[in-house]
Amino acid sequence: MKKKQSVAYGVIGLGRFGEALAVMLANSGNEVIVVDRDENKIKEMRQYTEYAFVADNLSTETLKEIGIQNCDVVIICIGEKVDVSILTTMSVIEMGVPRVISKALSAEQGAVLKKLGAEVVYPERDMAIRLGKKLLSSNFLDYVSLFNSVEIRQIQIPDSLVGCCVEDTEIRQKYHLNIIAIESGEETSIEVSPSYRFKENDIIVVIGKIDNIDAFENAL
Repeated sequence: MKKKQSVAYGVIGLGRFGEALAVMLANSGNEVIVVDRDENKIKEMRQYTEYAFVADNLSTETLKEIGIQNCDVVIICIGEKVDVSILTTMSVIEMGVPRVISKALSAEQGAVLKKLGAEVVYPERDMAIRLGKKLLSSNFLDYVSLFNSVEIRQIQIPDSLVGCCVEDTEIRQKYHLNIIAIESGEETSIEVSPSYRFKENDIIVVIGKIDNIDAFENAL
């Protein structure tokens, strides 16, 4: 079996989002270059990576000297300063980095970053949506958002379904959803039989349109 190749990451901006991301990536054993103007933050990061650099400006020349162009993935975590975020994203894309991901705080900022060719993430918005879903549904656990209003969502089986089989829920026929896994205790099964009977504290992982998942949860 071939050994999985490590990926070289670049993280520009060490706010709460950037710092947490950089630490996680470094702890995974991959090479990580981190850049920030705050010398204290860079000193703290040197316990996780030797490639930690203080930069007062994020010009193309500075980023090239640091070696950002050698990264496979660069994440730009400076959403608060829109002009710096956009210019830095443009510079990194022009360097030919294969994958560039930029943090955005507004739809307008995200639209500009997308036009430049970057993938866009909205950490604050996504956290707000996740919290809102948890507050609105006692069964909701977590989710992954996909394209075209499709989600993969974890749902706690309510007491009313304990002892019922998968087929009884009519989840596919009535809600156009598919159960892709069932987590029962310490075990996770991805081969879901229509005759499986739900146990207490079971968690189902479903995939489908968001509106259909919401309708199913409301019916629970």
